[in-house]
Amino acid sequence: MKKIKIAVLMDNINNINPKKDSSLAMMLEASKRGWEIYTFNTCDLFAQDGSVFANCAKTTVHDNLNHWFKKETNTIMILSEFNVILMRKDPPFNMNYIYATYLLEQSENKNTLIINKPQSLRDANEKLFALNFPHCIPKTLISSNQMQIKTFIKIQNTAIIKPLDGMGGHDIFKFKTNDIKIDAILKRLTNNGKKPIMVQEFLPDITKGDKRILLINGKPVDYALARIPAKGNFKGNLAAGAIGIGQPLSKHDYYLCKQISPTLKAKGLIFVGLDVIGDYITEINVTSPTCIRELDKQFNLNIAGELFDVIEQKIKISHY
Repeated sequence: MKKIKIAVLMDNINNINPKKDSSLAMMLEASKRGWEIYTFNTCDLFAQDGSVFANCAKTTVHDNLNHWFKKETNTIMILSEFNVILMRKDPPFNMNYIYATYLLEQSENKNTLIINKPQSLRDANEKLFALNFPHCIPKTLISSNQMQIKTFIKIQNTAIIKPLDGMGGHDIFKFKTNDIKIDAILKRLTNNGKKPIMVQEFLPDITKGDKRILLINGKPVDYALARIPAKGNFKGNLAAGAIGIGQPLSKHDYYLCKQISPTLKAKGLIFVGLDVIGDYITEINVTSPTCIRELDKQFNLNIAGELFDVIEQKIKISHY
């Protein structure tokens, strides 16, 4: 039987944090299963004569914080040679990212499994996708109109403002009514009223943590990572200084997962990270969800193993 070939489209593997990186966790699982692993970035993609190629490197991975990978010399490979490609490129979700999804889609059309599905990566903006589940989200406004935004904040008394294309807690602000800084910030984030942003009611439950719930083919992992903001902060992002504490999912967490699960499965969103504060979904992360390593360590799990069981099953089905 031929070895399964997997490619991972990701940022430079040399720059990751091996202690926390979920893409590395996935590659370690692929290695355990004897799969051939290749890595490449968006700039390595090209199309010619009806086929899509990547200038990629065969990559060996190790669970070693000082020496976690070894790359062989780059070689040009046609993407349809791969059984599966993991799209693990971090935001920003810009035109280069979108172009990459179009190229990956060409390979998908030739029977390569792409996770997550390229079209759905384009459709499911991580801030806006949650609007499909209005009964599961806090009071929310999407607008570029500064007066409308300020009126919404006045009604809520306190609100969170964030760009639609951000990550890691960047450019997220908390405002009360009549805050003296609000005009300057709104002017910048909306590009003088030309660019829509997200405004949500402030959820005091953020002090208990911004929970990251991972779903594999619509099924939630039974434990979440509650990211507790640093003292005096309101951002539940590990990149913004939050501390990650694992905890079992609550009954309401399972309810929220059940609400979105059929849509995720229908759209081919196999690996998803749900952000939950209190009783509400705040974001649905589909590009490169993280927290595998932290949850594995705290609860002796193998989340990547669960994911790869699903991948193996889908590969078998696609080849019969």
